[in-house]
Amino acid sequence: MEELENKYIELLLKRCLNFNKAKILFINYQTDNLDFIKKVEKKAYEMGVEEVFLRDEEVMKRHDLLKQIPLDAIATEPLFNNAIWDKYASQNAAFLLLESEFPHLMDDIEPEKLSQMQIVDRKTKPLYKKKQLEYSIPWCIAALPSTTWAKNMFPELDDKAAYEKLFKLICSMAMADTKDPIISWNDYFDRQKKIVDRLNSLGITHMKYQNSLGTNLTVFLDKSAIWRSAGRKDMIVNCPSYEIFTTPIYYRTEGIVYASRPLCFNGSFISDFYLEFKNGKVVNYGAKEGKELIKGIIESDDFSAYLGEVALVPNNSPISNTGLVYGNTLLDENASCHLALGGGFKDCLRYYDELSNYEKYLNRIGLNPSKNHVDFMIGTEDLNIHAKTNEGKKLIFKNGEFNI
Repeated sequence: MEELENKYIELLLKRCLNFNKAKILFINYQTDNLDFIKKVEKKAYEMGVEEVFLRDEEVMKRHDLLKQIPLDAIATEPLFNNAIWDKYASQNAAFLLLESEFPHLMDDIEPEKLSQMQIVDRKTKPLYKKKQLEYSIPWCIAALPSTTWAKNMFPELDDKAAYEKLFKLICSMAMADTKDPIISWNDYFDRQKKIVDRLNSLGITHMKYQNSLGTNLTVFLDKSAIWRSAGRKDMIVNCPSYEIFTTPIYYRTEGIVYASRPLCFNGSFISDFYLEFKNGKVVNYGAKEGKELIKGIIESDDFSAYLGEVALVPNNSPISNTGLVYGNTLLDENASCHLALGGGFKDCLRYYDELSNYEKYLNRIGLNPSKNHVDFMIGTEDLNIHAKTNEGKKLIFKNGEFNI
């Protein structure tokens, strides 16, 4: 465990964040993980970081407060205010966001309160969000177990054994258990770049998704759309990450899509759900569990009911091959093709940073301007995607795998 912890920490700090770009480290974490966080802090100082700021997510305190606070008081509650993020973003700090789950913690909280908390979360750190989306500061979202999460997944084990099992799984999926994790990721991104380049060479204008769940969805791309991966020369923004993604024309999506995995949203679950789109917008939806949470997501702002991301992940991938559903978006979205409701990505458009009057341009080509972004998983082993390309109609995804 100690060797794995050290290799995972080095991967996060040296490759994912790359401290050549920052001398301040902001760590967002859960109380359960404080022992691990202290090891990250110690290693960061050894590497020359001048300041480490630890920000506890305080999920239990948030839950207890949400139980009693009125809905209209959430916007002014200091616990939900993230102004401290902007303070450190203004100093060009590096941000390490260590994600744990506390399954079903928020099941007894009204969906409207969870949605409002999410809105306040984003609205109170605008500078951070701007710099994050521009990749002008180092940032990485990485998975880290909580005992509650581990016990939920492996109830037959005691607390220590469950935690260690989940931690080892995460390290395996993040290639932290390889001889040199940094080389392993660099090699992987080199191979992935060939797929990215091939997708970009095809000039895809629309894609039709179909599978046995009932998905029959068509997504349109602007001619300026480009495909990217989470791996960059100077950082890895999600760890682990196996996706290749782009941004769609938000107002042109048509059809119906069925989720293939549950979505954990702010500690509550949405399962067995579907979304139906017309002229880009969700016009109908249903769920076995969490239907009111969907309502809260799509009503968060004027554009939250439209897509902002389409991402391709082969079914034969390290996370998918574990055969487990983690109830954590970072892991589950990198085991499955997925879509996202809400904001699109400017850097998935050619030349966006060279345009004058680009806000008007971005609106014309359909970049979703929503402040929210919620991923959900749709990939299956029988998913097929037909695309219209500059080479004609092509089956680019066949039975859950790339076919290019």
